[in-house]
Order: sequence, then C-alpha cells, then structure tokens
Amino acid sequence: MFAGAAARQAAMIGNPMSFSLAIVGRPNVGKSTLFNRLVGKRLALVDDQPGVTRDLREGEARLGDLRFTVIDTAGLEQATDESLQGRMRALTERAVDMADVCLFMIDARVGVTADDQVFAEILRRRGGRVILAANKAEGKAGEAGYYDAFSLGLGDPIQLSSEHGEGLEDLYQLLMPISDEFEDREFEPEINIDISDAVDEEGEAEAIPDTRPLQIAVVGRPNAGKSTLINQILGEERLLTGPEAGITRDAISVRTNWEGREFRIFDTAGMRKKAKVQEKLEKLSVSDGLRAVKFAEVVVVLLDVQVPFEQQDLRIADLAEREGRAVVVAVNKWDLEGEKAQKLKDLREKFGRLLPQLRGAPMVMVSALTGKGLDRLYAAITKAHEVWNTRISTARLNRWLAAQIEAHPPPAPAGRRIKMRYMTQVKTRPPTFVVFTSVPDAVPASYTRFLVNGLREAFDMPGTPIRLFLRAGDNPFAAKAKKRKIH
Repeated sequence: MFAGAAARQAAMIGNPMSFSLAIVGRPNVGKSTLFNRLVGKRLALVDDQPGVTRDLREGEARLGDLRFTVIDTAGLEQATDESLQGRMRALTERAVDMADVCLFMIDARVGVTADDQVFAEILRRRGGRVILAANKAEGKAGEAGYYDAFSLGLGDPIQLSSEHGEGLEDLYQLLMPISDEFEDREFEPEINIDISDAVDEEGEAEAIPDTRPLQIAVVGRPNAGKSTLINQILGEERLLTGPEAGITRDAISVRTNWEGREFRIFDTAGMRKKAKVQEKLEKLSVSDGLRAVKFAEVVVVLLDVQVPFEQQDLRIADLAEREGRAVVVAVNKWDLEGEKAQKLKDLREKFGRLLPQLRGAPMVMVSALTGKGLDRLYAAITKAHEVWNTRISTARLNRWLAAQIEAHPPPAPAGRRIKMRYMTQVKTRPPTFVVFTSVPDAVPASYTRFLVNGLREAFDMPGTPIRLFLRAGDNPFAAKAKKRKIH
C-alpha cells in the first residue's frame, strides 16, 4: 500500500509539509469516522444518529508519508437561515473556503440524493479543489451508489470505506500531487490533542512542558454561554452558538494567543444531572467533557448569573477540585444583572458556604456576549495556574510545621501523643505534600484540614487544590544526610 511512500518520506525528513483537507457532505455519511481514521485517534464522536458533529474539529492527519491538517465538519443541510442547521451550514461553508481541498462524501448505499446535487453545485461554484468520495462502498450494496456519483460532475469518484479503511490508497494518490504543491508551507496545524494521551495510569494528568500552551477547559451546565465566551476570547465566531441548550456535543479544542500568551481552550458539552443524561450520545458528550477536565491545567467553571450555584454547578466545581485542577469560577451574563452590588455580595457568600473546598478561588464577573470582564478572567486564569505550580522549599515547610505544632499541637487520642517529625513537597500541579508522623492513622481529618488551610494562608495558595498525605516514620532523608556527613 502507498507505493513509493518510503522514498518520499526520506526526502521529507526534517522538512515536513502540509495542506488542509475539509471533509464535507450530508449528515451521517461517515465524515467523522474517516476523520478519526486519518488522525489515528478517536477524537470525534461517532454515532448512528445523524448530525452528531456540529462544530469544526481539526486534527493532524497521516496518510502514508503525507502529513496534513484534516477538518471534520457538520453535515450540510439545505438551511440558510439563523436556525441551528443554518448556523451549522455557515460554519461548514467557512471551512470549505479556508481549506486547500475538499473531500465531498456521499453515502454509496443511499446513492446520490437531491441534497448531494445541491451541494455539488455549491462546491463547483466555489471553484476550489474537490475530491469526490463514495463512502460505505464496500460490497455489492455500495456499487450502484458509486456509479451514480459520476453524475455529480465532480470528476471520477473514489470508493471508500471509512469504517474498514478501504480505498485510502486511492485517496493517497489524489492527495500526493496536492501535497507537492504546498511543499514550502510550514507544518503547524491547529490540532486536537488526544486527551487520554496526557493522563497517566492513575488518572493524573502528566506534567506539561512550559513550552506547551496553557490548557484550559471551560465547563458548566447547558446554555451557560461556554462557546460564546470562547468565541469572544478568540475574537471570531469559531464555535457554534445560539439560544438552544446543548449545542456543543463533544470537547473541541482551539488554540489562540491571548494577551501575548499561548492557550489551548477546550469547549465542552454542557453537563446535566446524571439522572437526566439518558441518550447514548449525551453520555458520550459528557464523558468527553470529563476527560477534558482531567487534561486541563485550569478549569473555568462558567455559571449563569440568573441561576447560579445549582446542584450541578456545585458537582462540576467539586469534580474539578477532586481531579486536582486549578479552578476559576466565572459568572456569565453579568450585563443582564440590575442590582450588581447586592448580587455580588450574595454570590461571594454562597461561594464560600457551598464550595468550602475551593475557598479563596477567584470568582470573576463576565459577559460572554459583550466581552466585558475578559481582562479580569485572563488575570485570574494565569494567577491560578501560577499558584497551581507553586513549589515550597523543604526548609520553609518544616519551619512552618514546627510553628503550627507549637501553636496548635495535634490531639492525643487515648493519651498517646502524636509526633509530626518532617514535611516535604513531593510534586506540584497540584501542590502535594507529605508529613511523616508517628501514628498517621490516629490523626483526625479535622487536623489535616487545619494544616491544609494553614498552608493556603501561609504560602499564598488561595483556591488551588492541595493534597496532604500522612506517612509513618522519621525523616526518610536523615540517614542519607548522616551518611554523607560521615564521608
């Protein structure tokens, strides 16, 4: 397969090239299945239900030796108004205009439909490069539809099976000369990262190099304004928005430069109460959003000022804290609030009472529609990320621990005094500490909370999750230090 690919690959080493390919077609013709196959990861949600994809999703595609950006689009429908379908079509048409080549897919088992003919005419008028593919063409069931595709007047179609990977060599042969045309273009696609790759075996996010963009997940209930907020940050209508709740269905990542700093922002599907999440597709969407939270460094919990701190909001914020992510609470639609002073006072009181585990986390008032408050949101996110990466020296920690024990000694259950001998920080992201003590199981949870709250105050770590573990034993490094001193 892919004859001559090895020689071309050798010629491209150290100088990778790129073009962009937009996959377009009616709903449920297999666009997302092909997208996932080209990127080699299950990034896009796939379901038998038509219209699953609504936003544009980009990824780094590999086909033989070819490397290019592939764009998964919403299904084309004959709607040009401001309805949800009309706005989805507008986004898809934008992708067609941006892409270097379009792969127009039809369903070979259904054959050419009236909608296919309309969209073929649109692609002809736009005058760009178009590759016609008859998908689901495996077996006799797809033969008639394949031959029917010649009538669209877009050149000879290729026979594909996105699900089984058939016909990719024919696609390769058509893309190879296009790749050669763009050989001087640098390869810097806006890709979606596979969230699962960034999580270790214990479910903890692995450390991300400082050279990588700051990763943010925007989460909240449906219709809180998550996509609108991200579009405001981007300065363009990149994500599908509207009055309908639950427009976003899977975690879409976009990369942007915000105030001179690189960010990758994940827009997630609105999370409803578990009892209300019944459809298979919504379960997949929520699962995708939960993985985005695990991958993020900072989680922005977006609330609706008109119905803030409902049970689901509290669950989402608690989830982010339990996953060990830095949290920023953003209250949206602030421009609609009349009694701002009293509302702000009420919100701060409820925040401290309902989310004590996030005491001190920043709460920012914003308007995703007008962009007001984005400067404060940026400052809160970068500060939360800085605190999340806090590193405290062992010497400072042990001086602080000694002062805490002297002022408030741990309790003595059954008259047995608990000795706390040594403290050290074992990791950041989030800040994690270990205290070596004589009987860790006897230390009450209230005293552990006392130490955690003391750490927050003494070392200026408001709001960020703090992990504190108790271990039995003396200073584990004392023996090594003594040995070095002898030698």
